[in-house]
Formats: sequence, structure tokens, C-alpha cells
Amino acid sequence: MDEEIAIIDSNTSNEKIKKFFINNRKKVIIFLSFIIIGFTGYFSLNEIKESNKIKLGSKFNLVTISYNETTKQKTIDELIDIINQNDVTYSPLALYFLLDNNLIKSNTKTNKLYDEIINVTNLEKEIKNLIIYKKALFNSSFSTENELLKILNPIINSESIWKSHALYLLAEYFFSKNEDQKAKEFFNQIIILPNANNDIKTESQKRLNRDFSE
Repeated sequence: MDEEIAIIDSNTSNEKIKKFFINNRKKVIIFLSFIIIGFTGYFSLNEIKESNKIKLGSKFNLVTISYNETTKQKTIDELIDIINQNDVTYSPLALYFLLDNNLIKSNTKTNKLYDEIINVTNLEKEIKNLIIYKKALFNSSFSTENELLKILNPIINSESIWKSHALYLLAEYFFSKNEDQKAKEFFNQIIILPNANNDIKTESQKRLNRDFSE
């Protein structure tokens, strides 16, 4: 008896499902179509992104390998174009190539390229902090105290692995300006920083013992 009831219940359930699909077949078809289109679009977009990255990588390699004095301006233009593509891999590499080969003479233009990568490119957090630090390092020879602090604030006010590097840069900056008290404060901050780079912490302690001991 129980088996018969179970079979009847099963048949009734199957009939309800069948009627539901019959009565709502248009909605079901539309829903399934959206799912298929969504999956197709997702995978197609990933394929396009991967294809674009491969092309960008090929362009970067070709530009850098063929660089010489006669192709200098073309190299600059094409590398700036790569930077403006905001690719997480090749945009920073393009900027580094320009800087390593001293191809950009204007500090203002260099900072704009740094800002393009820092503010627009979707970088991982610590990669972004590294580039901020590199920007500060570039600016440290000619920027004012306020300008340098503004650049480094995102790192200083975080728990970044680059925080001790940023503090050390500021300590050295103030020491070079004969502002010993400010330099000492930043060296001391490194000493008490929990995740400070060990080499930087050791060097900071040496500097405190050598240059600030009373």
C-alpha cells in the first residue's frame, strides 16, 4: 500500500513539473538563453583579454628589443601607449624601461606616468605600494617635504610590507636636509615596527647608534 501511494505521489509530482514547464515554457527558454549567453559572454571576454595580453606582451618585447638611438622617440611613444593600456604586467614594465634608460627627461611627465599606473591600473595592493615607493624614491631628490609625505602617506598609514622602506626613505631624506630630529623619529619608528624589513631595521639601529648617540 505504501509503495502504491509513493508511486502515485511521484506521478503527481512529475505531472506538476511537466505542467509547470508547459505553462511557463517561454519564461524557461528565455531564462536558459540568458544563462547560455552569460556563460558564452564570460568565456569570450576572457579569451579576448588573454588574446590582448599576448599581443601587448609581443609589442613590449618587440619595442624593447629593437630599441636604439635611432628608434628612441618611437620607443617612447609605444611604451607610453602600453602604459596607457593599464595592463597589470606590461604597463609597469614599460614605465621601468623608460626610467632605466632615462628616456623621459621631464619630472612632471614621469610623475604623470606613475600616476596613470598607480591610480588607474588595477594592481594588487602590495604591487601598487611598491610602485608608490618607487615614485617617492624618484621624487626624493627634488620634491619638498610635503610633496614627499603626500606620495608616501598611503604606505605610511598602512601595514604594508613596504612601510619600513618608506620610513627609511623619509629618515634619509630628513638626514640629508640636516633635520636630525625628524630623521631620528623615522629611524625609531622603524625599530618598533613589527613587520619591518630585517635589513632596514638593522641599518636603522646602526644609524641611530652612529649618528644620534649622545
